[in-house]
Amino acid sequence: MNRWPAVPLAAVSLAGLLLLVPGCGGPGRSPAAAPSRGGPATAAEPREPPDVAGFRSVRTYGRPAPPVRLWIPAIAVSTRLVRLGRLPDGSLEVPHDWNMAGWFDRGPRPGQPGPAVILGHVDSTAGPAVFFRLRELRPQDIVRVGLADGRILVFRVQRVRRYPKDEFPAEAVYFPTLNRELRLITCGGGFDYASRNYRDNIVVYATLVA
Repeated sequence: MNRWPAVPLAAVSLAGLLLLVPGCGGPGRSPAAAPSRGGPATAAEPREPPDVAGFRSVRTYGRPAPPVRLWIPAIAVSTRLVRLGRLPDGSLEVPHDWNMAGWFDRGPRPGQPGPAVILGHVDSTAGPAVFFRLRELRPQDIVRVGLADGRILVFRVQRVRRYPKDEFPAEAVYFPTLNRELRLITCGGGFDYASRNYRDNIVVYATLVA
């Protein structure tokens, strides 16, 4: 089964578990559908982050409504957001619809302190999927997240990085922060024809501005 790099659940929920994330492209997808660059590959477990079980904040924060929609004008993305939880084996769900992104609902919500995580496929056997162009984002590009109560949050892209799966920086992507941040993640890099997996992850880092 195609998998994403191991994700330390400790960094999201402050528990001490590792969460494995399934692949973001389709099993058995045609190599012809593989983009030339961008997204996650076969899973090699990265180094675990420091123990954050004792992480606490004396401040309290309001809980925004759940996110229900995502817009990224620079790459023509407009998609509903589905909730993503964990599968029985502990791995993270991915959207069933190739053209729809999903939000990991066991972590922070967009607008809360911490890294809210949104995942999407890069392609399928039919061609490009919702995050096919994610690698094209640049600093200062705008990402909008619509909430269930009608509010729209505006995030600004800070940086876009491509990581080999065996060098995935779990701390940078998932570690708790008091800033209101967003992580957009998909598959990318070269396509490994032998394993039928992508070799890398594309991660977009964005920060709330409004």
